[in-house]
Amino acid sequence: MAVWELWRQDDNGNQARMGVFADRVEALARALALESGVVHKQTYWVDGPPGPVCRTNRDLYRRLVSEGERMNAATRSLDVFLRAWWRVARPLSGQVSLDPDTVAAMVVAAGTVEPAPLQASWRSASFRHTDEPTSYADWETIVLSQIADLADFADQGPLDEYASLGINAPRPAGCARATDLRWYNFDPHAYLECGMAGALGGWSEDDGLRKPVPGPVMPLMNEPEPGEHTIGSLGWADLAELARCGQEYE
Repeated sequence: MAVWELWRQDDNGNQARMGVFADRVEALARALALESGVVHKQTYWVDGPPGPVCRTNRDLYRRLVSEGERMNAATRSLDVFLRAWWRVARPLSGQVSLDPDTVAAMVVAAGTVEPAPLQASWRSASFRHTDEPTSYADWETIVLSQIADLADFADQGPLDEYASLGINAPRPAGCARATDLRWYNFDPHAYLECGMAGALGGWSEDDGLRKPVPGPVMPLMNEPEPGEHTIGSLGWADLAELARCGQEYE
């Protein structure tokens, strides 16, 4: 059976094995969780058979949906997940692209780590909206905008049972954020399932979560090619689209 080892190098150059995992994504998630809390110059890496274990959009879809279900069962809110996702992503900000296992590991880690504190500056910042995100900074502005929107929702009190049919964020007058006003998904499972379905696809009718619409339709946004296909790497533009669809896709 394949195993992956998690290693650490401390400030003095000493190396130590931190654990052994039967799943590469879990090993990477643990490394990201540890690295997101590092203050000193400690380095974490994973040794083992080369990845990825998530080879297709279907693999990634199933992994992220499963993590969303687990977070819902643990009553982890979407706000907490997004603040944790932002936190574990920061050590990866210098990378241009990520393999699918690392993307899955970000979500796994964000389902367990302590989230970043909500900063008042996020709610008053003027975030630039771009139709073609390309960088970590673009992804970050989308996620921070969503965190700020959720804080505004929370100020208005609990959402009613019809919120999933679509509701506009109650933003303060003059507020500039990187996302549209409309929201449909308010928990990690719905956010991740719709994010994957709208950005990268990978869903199947057998999942019982969504069905093809009969007859010709005019999509309101660009949609991925249907079916399962291999994904070699994902850029921050892909993660930005996943985040946007997590909010807006039905």
